[in-house]
Amino acid sequence: MSNGSSSNRGNQSGGGDKKQQQLDQYRISNIGKPMTTNQGRKISNDSETLKAGVRGPSLHEDYHFLEKMTHFNREEIPERVVHARGYSAYGEFECYESLRDVTKACFLQEAGMKTPVTVRFSTVQGPKGSMDTARDLRCWGTKFYTEEGNYDLTMIDMPVLINQDPMKFPDVMHAYQQKQDDGIPTATGAHDRFWDYVANNPESIHMVMWIMSDRGILKNYRVMEAWSINTYLFVNEEGVATFVRFVWKPVLGVHSLLQDEAQKIGGIDPDYHRRDLREAIDKGAFPEYELGIQLIPMEDEFKFDFDVLDPAKFWPEEVVPVQLVGKLTLNRNIDNYFTESEQVAFNPANVVPGIGFSNDPVLQGRLLAYRDTQHHRLGSGNYDELPINRSICPFHNNQRRGYMRMRIDVDQVNYHNNSLAGNTPHTTPPEEGGYVHYPKKVEGHVIRGRSPSFNDIYSQPRIFWNSLTPIEKQHTIEAFSYQLGRVKSESVRQQNADLLVNIDQGLAYTVAKNIGVEQPEGTHVDVSTSYPSLSQFNTPRYAATQKVGILIGNGFDAQEVANVMNTLSQNGVFIVGIGETLSPVTASDGSTLKVDQTFLTYSPYLVDALYVVGGNFNNPEKARFDIAEYIQVAYKHYKPIGIGKTGGSFIQFGENNNLAGVVFAANNPAFGEEFVEAVAQHRFWDRK
Repeated sequence: MSNGSSSNRGNQSGGGDKKQQQLDQYRISNIGKPMTTNQGRKISNDSETLKAGVRGPSLHEDYHFLEKMTHFNREEIPERVVHARGYSAYGEFECYESLRDVTKACFLQEAGMKTPVTVRFSTVQGPKGSMDTARDLRCWGTKFYTEEGNYDLTMIDMPVLINQDPMKFPDVMHAYQQKQDDGIPTATGAHDRFWDYVANNPESIHMVMWIMSDRGILKNYRVMEAWSINTYLFVNEEGVATFVRFVWKPVLGVHSLLQDEAQKIGGIDPDYHRRDLREAIDKGAFPEYELGIQLIPMEDEFKFDFDVLDPAKFWPEEVVPVQLVGKLTLNRNIDNYFTESEQVAFNPANVVPGIGFSNDPVLQGRLLAYRDTQHHRLGSGNYDELPINRSICPFHNNQRRGYMRMRIDVDQVNYHNNSLAGNTPHTTPPEEGGYVHYPKKVEGHVIRGRSPSFNDIYSQPRIFWNSLTPIEKQHTIEAFSYQLGRVKSESVRQQNADLLVNIDQGLAYTVAKNIGVEQPEGTHVDVSTSYPSLSQFNTPRYAATQKVGILIGNGFDAQEVANVMNTLSQNGVFIVGIGETLSPVTASDGSTLKVDQTFLTYSPYLVDALYVVGGNFNNPEKARFDIAEYIQVAYKHYKPIGIGKTGGSFIQFGENNNLAGVVFAANNPAFGEEFVEAVAQHRFWDRK
């Protein structure tokens, strides 16, 4: 609501951010400048083509039209095969403490050391034009611009992968993406081919369990937890290696949409996640995430009931503790989506000394795949020279040519070894910072296969199911029932019910009944373990950055509304004033208040809580209907509702409603504080 102007802090260059200083030389403002061709020739007419008379044919000598149209025809680049829909931001990573005992990675050496970064969040299945809120896994690439080169940390919002060998990745994506004949469905796996793949490739069921849980419909990028999936190596100055996995922990906690909300928002605002991220940064509510590491000594590789190299298995935090080693703050929005998000290129092979690679088979496959796909998509092996991908430290080698080579190398020697240039550019020994691969011990016969220790595919999905609360389990059942219920093949539906019985008999029986197939035989694996860290129920909750919709008309209590808005603002809550029109509303004392949206232009699905102020409206019947819809949507999705003194007449609760999470202002001097407490709780699952 218009109780303060939005901040531009999200778009200010930091004085100490070397990456932003580097990018400043590429930033151009066209405001107030004369229009020219790309060669700098000033243009006098940009509206009509050159013709032989006003009704005559166009002429080939129209160089301006030729340049303008041919550039337009070619200005799109190939879409990413996966992760096509995404969005980026800039930030800064600050190290909490020195990790030199386990790694010589430069950005983890000193407490307080800051490293500029860019991040890109994305979905996986859908094309660029799909919706943000699809049920899907989400990816998160972070490019650290370190003093020893770029380090790309690529993560997803689940700690397990759908395949155990990179050979299977093209298969799962072919099955997951839309059909070849009609391109349907877009950004959903609710179709025969995907579920046929799941049933016939049981290793996939673990990640599918996570996708069908609340984790599959992320609320926004600011509350996204993410894991590296793959197992990397930390290597210290003494050459001692340690297995490591990474995790990002959002400071605001991990929260999700309900399935109905995700589907509705996907139609109302398909850009919901990118809009949320951009608005938060613009308001100065910078998203924060803590970087955690899980460490396993090399000598302990075989001491666990899971294989540390299996990307389809998680490392339980209760078994392998997470050590928080730094904080990432996203504090600047991008200026140009194409150059700063579409052209950003991540590659897990981009590491710095102190970070190496384990024999994780999927990681080994990714080390090959990423550079190849970026080369194809961006059209040249010189994509590293694009401003967003360029390192902040100097780079020198003997590469000189290729499409769109930007730098002008003035020396004439481009081979190694040489004498004409003093054997430069020269190699650097490890003790002076040269990267050296960890000398892993390798033995065995050349074979196509995988380790038998990867074969237990049901125990961890069972642990995940055991760790969910009854509400989370119900949501997971609904997700399976919805997705499989849209599968046309009865055989595929039956196969998946038969697969689920290995994880939980009750889950399989309920889903089987919902999707119209036979009750599967057998029962689940005998595993009773559960881990609190796997349930979102145990996540932090805050009122900060929750969005409260204020439904307001004329004649409201000015003092009450001012006090509530002030309390909400002090607690970092985002406010959206929603009225009958965009005209200011007038309080009972004659003061006025601007509104941001109308009942027509906004939706009840876009707010996290309601403050029903009520009042007088030009069309009382229509306003009552609109407000009733807002209240109904908020109530059935378990969201907090505050009722102002002039809003009581708009509430019509039945006898079966227990009013959990509904706070009333009448005769309640602590209304503002109690409402903020309700907003901080997010959902009231005991509501009836």
